Amino acid sequence: MAARRLVVAMAAAVAVAVGAAAATAALQTINVTTVAFGEGYTPLFGFDNILRSADDSTVSLLLDRSTGSGFISSSMYQHGFFSASIKLPSDYTAGVVVAFYTSNGDVFEKRHDELDFEFLGNIRGKPWRVQTNVYGNGSVSRGREERYVLPFDPTTEFHRYSILWTRAAVIFFVDDVPVREVRRSPAMAGDFPSKPMSLYATVWDASTWATSGGRYRVNYRYGPFVASFTDLALLGCRVDPIQMLSSSDACAAAEDALLASDLSVMTLEKQQAMRRFREHNMVYSYCYDTLRYPVPFPECDVVDSERRRFKDSGHLRLALRRRRRPRPGSRPARATRAVDM
Repeated sequence: MAARRLVVAMAAAVAVAVGAAAATAALQTINVTTVAFGEGYTPLFGFDNILRSADDSTVSLLLDRSTGSGFISSSMYQHGFFSASIKLPSDYTAGVVVAFYTSNGDVFEKRHDELDFEFLGNIRGKPWRVQTNVYGNGSVSRGREERYVLPFDPTTEFHRYSILWTRAAVIFFVDDVPVREVRRSPAMAGDFPSKPMSLYATVWDASTWATSGGRYRVNYRYGPFVASFTDLALLGCRVDPIQMLSSSDACAAAEDALLASDLSVMTLEKQQAMRRFREHNMVYSYCYDTLRYPVPFPECDVVDSERRRFKDSGHLRLALRRRRRPRPGSRPARATRAVDM
């Protein structure tokens, strides 16, 4: 119990100090107003495992033997920009999943929409992986997963993760860099998210699938597992899903403003940054998974140079390991290749 209290206290202190620095750096590029936890969110489950900083700007979610934890936005939104700076648990985190996502599954159980950031823990010495997904109108049988390794250690400091959702597109950002864009097309039909959603953040035990298909499970000797969130941002039109028609005009105006903002404009610089991130960090894409989907989805922008790097399973064919620094007097080591993680 004493060890748990120490971990909790350290998490809260680090969250406040590091989160403030991360906010200054991140908001220079994407300038949105952040909100205190109590102004925009409410606890969802695992109430004793939710820790809030004194100024209510940072919240830490804990997973221990008793339960995980999570919070939800106080309102639902018809499109918007949802963002947080997140610091993930360190050391052995196999089986642990930290999720930052929008959904309306509690309201539209059989035809829900969802936009996901899922952070998948790993065994010691292996990196966290982040997975994005898009569901519309209950299209869970047509998963649109992409998976990446991050170009930094997400456990040592805060990094910003953001979801932009408009009537025209969905864009996922990592540290203000777009990493995935899904453009709406008539061929997507109801698979493009269209109904109001809430914002969620959770940490939970996904031992059955998260790490190597369930081979490695959560080991609670390394717990509690602490994920901290700060720089919380909610930008969009708040709606009551039952009274959507009465608020459609107001949301249309807010939507037009969002579409006209710098957030929504994919400049050439943003497109190039996204291409670089995907070339260096993407390890799986449903667009190249011809075993699962012989016919590509309509929104897939299949790039021949990119496609050659992936197997028929959609997984990265080869991954270059980091070059080891040669010892004095030894021959430089060749870059070795390894199968994707």
